[in-house]
Amino acid sequence: MGGEAPNNVGAGGSILGALTMPLLFIVFMYFLIIRPQRKRQQQHQELVNSVTVGETVTTSGGIVGKVINIKDDEVVIETSVERTQIKIKKWAISDVERLEEE
Repeated sequence: MGGEAPNNVGAGGSILGALTMPLLFIVFMYFLIIRPQRKRQQQHQELVNSVTVGETVTTSGGIVGKVINIKDDEVVIETSVERTQIKIKKWAISDVERLEEE
């Protein structure tokens, strides 16, 4: 009576085939997510490092003020007519309104 087990030749596939899709996925994710994020971080770091006294900045919290002092990783901004001064970290700067050169 033919009680033989089926022959599963080729069902396992090769190791190269098994690693191809995950490797392609990792490469795809690098170019889609990681690389652009690093570029944005570098641009933000350059923006923060180029801030000078007298420029108007906007913080990540939406506070707008004029830079009056820069010290290490902190910036002091003046935010209103009442000359309110706020000390913020440089990483909190989200935008800089450059001074117009005359």
